Amino acid sequence: MRAVLEIVMLVLDLYSWLIIASAVLSWLTAFNVINMRNRFVYMIYDSCYRLTEPLMRPIRRILPYMGGLDLSPIIILLAITFLQKVIVYYIYPNVF
Repeated sequence: MRAVLEIVMLVLDLYSWLIIASAVLSWLTAFNVINMRNRFVYMIYDSCYRLTEPLMRPIRRILPYMGGLDLSPIIILLAITFLQKVIVYYIYPNVF
């Protein structure tokens, strides 16, 4: 059971890094720092978008419009951190 919890923690950690990468890529494309016509850059951006959008879309619907400021990655990162803390402090010690 501990191995399953370790895998869950690893997946949550990887997903949080993916959300950070997606946010940075969106900033870089918004300021025209990276060229989206490059096929490799587009593939990375598209894969990050497809992996993070299913969680960000419902949060964006709930949050009010803030003039181009997207707070959904921050909320998801806080939720992932909360879930990791719950696993570490409450579930992991009770598993033998």
